[in-house]
Amino acid sequence: MKVLVIGANGKVGQHIVDKLVETEHTPYAMVRKKDQIPQFEEKGVETIHADLMRDFGHAFKGMDAVIFAAGSGPDTGADMTIVIDQEGAIKAAEHAEANGVKRYMMLSSIGADRAEEAPDDFKFYLYAKRRADEYLKSTELDYTIVRPGGLTNETGTGKVTLKERTDQGEIPREDVAATLVHLLSVENSIHQSYDLISGDTPIEEL
Repeated sequence: MKVLVIGANGKVGQHIVDKLVETEHTPYAMVRKKDQIPQFEEKGVETIHADLMRDFGHAFKGMDAVIFAAGSGPDTGADMTIVIDQEGAIKAAEHAEANGVKRYMMLSSIGADRAEEAPDDFKFYLYAKRRADEYLKSTELDYTIVRPGGLTNETGTGKVTLKERTDQGEIPREDVAATLVHLLSVENSIHQSYDLISGDTPIEEL
């Protein structure tokens, strides 16, 4: 499949692109800044210049699947959380449907399905994630929603816990990327939502 990676320059997104290169799929890295293009070209990965805050519908033409891994980041305010994590994700799902792209992988956040239980300073972020997740569920897309726990930069172990609901936990970004890429081709993950933390199950056995 031709796979559009939204948020390809992010910390998880870069791992996703690298993992896709190792598969039979072909990644297309969507980047916001032109100076981000060379790092992907050096890997032989095609890029698409598009911005979530503008019209980015052209990025979906000819694609078979989307992995949405964009995020506003911890250093931005509530306005950017709405623009990127909520409205950007919703608009991406709309573009996918409009362009006949069926498979859609959403990188969400653990707790998004129970945002009301979160600490006050984290509720806003999780509510934004939940609104995007719920919109995706209302579409005709073949979606999978993955809600990872606390993200670390440690080397991936290749082993995770993937369940409809888990306790809080951590997981290396590399393992999050590997899980998303693996589930892309797992048919029984379609129309499913999962929490994801480090665990004992090899990713290839999910």
